[in-house]
Amino acid sequence: MRKNLRILAALICFHLPVYAQKPPDTVAALLKGNEKVPAEVIRATRDFRQRLLTDPYRPAFHFSIPEDYCFNGDPNGAFYKDGLYHLMFLYNKTGVGPSWGHASSADLLHWRNHPDAIAPGDGDEGCFSGGAFVDDDGTAILSYWMLWGAKGIGLATSKDYDVWKKSPANPVIKSTEWGITEMKDASGKDIHVGSADPSNIWKKDGRYYMLTGNLLVLHKYGIKDDSPTDERGDRLYLFSSDNLKDWKYLHRFYESRREWTDASEDNMCPSFLPLPSAPAGGKPSDKYCLLSISHNKGCQYYIGDYRNDHFYPEQHGRMTWKDNAYFAPEALMDAQGRQIMWGWIFDDRPDSVKYHYGWTGSYSLPRTLWLAKDGTLGIRPAPELTKLRLGMHVKKNINVSAGQEIPLSDFGSELMELEVTLQTGSAAQAGVKVNCSADDREQTSIFYDTQDKKLKFDATKSGLAWGRKIVEEAPFELKKGEPLVLHVYVDKGIVEVFANDRQAIGRAVYPTLKGTGIKLFAHGGNVKVLTVRAWQLAPANPY
Repeated sequence: MRKNLRILAALICFHLPVYAQKPPDTVAALLKGNEKVPAEVIRATRDFRQRLLTDPYRPAFHFSIPEDYCFNGDPNGAFYKDGLYHLMFLYNKTGVGPSWGHASSADLLHWRNHPDAIAPGDGDEGCFSGGAFVDDDGTAILSYWMLWGAKGIGLATSKDYDVWKKSPANPVIKSTEWGITEMKDASGKDIHVGSADPSNIWKKDGRYYMLTGNLLVLHKYGIKDDSPTDERGDRLYLFSSDNLKDWKYLHRFYESRREWTDASEDNMCPSFLPLPSAPAGGKPSDKYCLLSISHNKGCQYYIGDYRNDHFYPEQHGRMTWKDNAYFAPEALMDAQGRQIMWGWIFDDRPDSVKYHYGWTGSYSLPRTLWLAKDGTLGIRPAPELTKLRLGMHVKKNINVSAGQEIPLSDFGSELMELEVTLQTGSAAQAGVKVNCSADDREQTSIFYDTQDKKLKFDATKSGLAWGRKIVEEAPFELKKGEPLVLHVYVDKGIVEVFANDRQAIGRAVYPTLKGTGIKLFAHGGNVKVLTVRAWQLAPANPY
């Protein structure tokens, strides 16, 4: 009930205009349990929960913002401790401002809400993106961007992970203007560094390290065509501290290269962690993964060496290619040594529509990341998701001729996991269509293009109204003789696909006609489908 009261307090003006006339101290008393809960609040809580449960597009097993409207929407502050996964979420708390919600889970599927971790106050007017770190004594430390104006980077700590205390030293990295810190280097030369979107803290040889992002620095000094070359593109700034209070700027963390990213791209929402050597974790590899975003092109990553307090990227990759709809990565290391990440999947409905429904904001499925044997990034859904499986359907040895579409009756569901393994043969394109309506007006096509060497996600017919009508195209190439394995998750308004443990695409779609049909297809040649396995999935979200 306490959770539901928080929902109603956040949405009270929307649902209860009469009660909204009560003074703020009455609402505060209600939240503290000092006032009798009015019958209309209880009734509205129940009605709102029912509305969310029957919402045709609210995901059932993707983590969704549990209350209030998503603001910047970023997943933040993820950490693992004593059997629990903790995940923070940035949201615009009605009447309060940008805050960090907090949820925890023992299985990455079912999440329990905690009191908000941090919110405006104690020297800041809002809490923007950042990371989390668990120190040797079990103290969890959140790093965040203090709003607004010339604030800087703040820290908050907790030993019980429910009550968080902001550092009296905040801002531990002081801005001289919004997101920028002007200073002098050792020679007395004027320099400027970012003081926005801090990374997770990490500890090496007893010393703490943290990265800061460059969005505001780029916009001031590097975005013009005639800007200095060394100010253009993505950058991160490395700080160190011996006591978590006094932080010293060291240098730029890595060198930005135009063959990987263009001059317009910033680097924000950074997460810097060692890469495991296997999907199940275990011993870490000798490589590190830097996850981040550019605001204009979405989620991306570097893999490389970390030595002498510098990062040396050896390869670069993206998790969105045509736009920025997969955003704001957040990652943690668990007790098994796994690196697990989430991304924010954009709602992509007009504001007037999503606010009408009373919620917005969903995160991707948890992905495990590791260093594959060929040195590239391995990606697959967290195996905990198999616990949601219900009945399974199987078909084997299906021949699909060029230009043919083969429907799979009784396979589709609005909550579904689908695994298709096929030999592409001579086909130019081969794959599967999901969320197919009976009249074919709606369908989402997922396929491998053997000529372009790309995994493609065609959303141009995914819904009659909302969503971005584009074809997402991810670099992907099958090895000689390798079968294509498409691992697809359908969760009402979200579809995600994983291909051969090395590529993934996730997007929001809105099947207006609520079709659940599945079709196998091939273009330009014949295809042999070895197996199709489909599971209906149980919902995991409480509402």
